[in-house]
Amino acid sequence: MAQLNTVLVILSWYTSNICVLLLNKYLLGGYGFKYPVFLTLCHMCACSILAYVASLLKIYELQQIQSRKQGLKICLLSCVFCASLVLGNASLRFLPVSFTQAIGATTPFFTAFISFLVLQERESNLVYSSLLPVVIGIAMATGAEPSFHMIGFVAAVAATALRAFKSVLQGVLLTDSERLNTLSLLAYMSAIAVCLLLPVVVILEPASPAVFWTLTLQHTWFLPSLGMNASLAFFVNLTNFLVTKYTSALTLQVLGNAKGVVAAIISVAIFKNPITLTGSVGYCITVGGVVAYSQARKASRQVQLLPRATSDLPAPDDTEKQPMLEPETKQGAVLKDPLRSGGHASDPLAQLTDRRSAGESRNPSPGLNKARVLPMSSSASSSV
Repeated sequence: MAQLNTVLVILSWYTSNICVLLLNKYLLGGYGFKYPVFLTLCHMCACSILAYVASLLKIYELQQIQSRKQGLKICLLSCVFCASLVLGNASLRFLPVSFTQAIGATTPFFTAFISFLVLQERESNLVYSSLLPVVIGIAMATGAEPSFHMIGFVAAVAATALRAFKSVLQGVLLTDSERLNTLSLLAYMSAIAVCLLLPVVVILEPASPAVFWTLTLQHTWFLPSLGMNASLAFFVNLTNFLVTKYTSALTLQVLGNAKGVVAAIISVAIFKNPITLTGSVGYCITVGGVVAYSQARKASRQVQLLPRATSDLPAPDDTEKQPMLEPETKQGAVLKDPLRSGGHASDPLAQLTDRRSAGESRNPSPGLNKARVLPMSSSASSSV
């Protein structure tokens, strides 16, 4: 049953991710609704409402913001998050889904570059070498893209860089005590994003509400398509949360690489956008570089943790090298008390106990030493 749940969650994550991409493209291209900021506003409204409903249904626990400082950090993250979404949707106005997915696959390159600039975090030469195929592949795909558009290309690259910047910034700003689960963070950031996007829509896209109303009256499926698209934007994050819960973050990363390829293939089949052999090969090289980067980074982290794990090992205890029985004296074998050398010499109660033990040892009875040794050996085993 658990395996079936995992498979269903992964399939739901794939479906919601790919469908929201295709619907974004269809709304911005098919219906001629050329307002990416307004579209992002619809997404954030749905995410904010549905995230709150999900918390009421006990699907997840809505964690509370603990301080004003934490709230300001989430506001800053929301600004970066919001900008990446708007630019990502804007790129779909000018570029096919397949090419935007190829550009999105370069996220590890921007993450490594921004981590070096912001955190002065250096990776191994192997990790940096694995990024070369990512750059070479996207250069090949860009040069051979038949539907290349400079505005869309700049928007897609900026959106990818901002997504990488958000992941780095999130790790820097939110400490361990301030970190929220995925859906709690989404609930707060989407609500803040609604407040940020409303004035932007009024300033940059003042005609969008009128066009929205006109398309709703003229096309029967426009409003249902927009509503489904906005709802799927939330389910992308919900299934992302569930996939991580049922599997792991590494599995999510691997599935994400494969998801981009599947989305590109389906978009070409639906929208019939032209592709070239060089562009396809370039995209494959990019994806291969991302996989190599993930493996190299994992190996690098394991090498870094090895000395730390070795240094954390406990120092050898000298008492373990000493026998549990003292050499035989005239009174016979006497059990050595490890606590006697641990600072009890000045304790009168300990001295009295030792004297009684010495007195008992003068008249040993059969099996007495065995009865005293066995508990000590079991105690030693349980303390290791």
